[in-house]
Amino acid sequence: MEDNKFLENFAFQFDETDPGSILLDTHFKKLDEWSSLIALSVMAMADEQYRVKITADDIKNSTTVNDILLLIKERS
Repeated sequence: MEDNKFLENFAFQFDETDPGSILLDTHFKKLDEWSSLIALSVMAMADEQYRVKITADDIKNSTTVNDILLLIKERS
């Protein structure tokens, strides 16, 4: 999996946040637009794009976008 493609897919879940402002070291829960609905969208994106299940607890225990990426990589 390409990191840049993952960043693009992750950023696509946001409507109002500039995609260029989302980097691997971004603390995604600190983004103004972050919500439980976006968390669900991220979980759905992981399933649809990468065939990997991530849970609400996985999101809760993650801090950065890279944390989510690493979870997906280790489960794929």
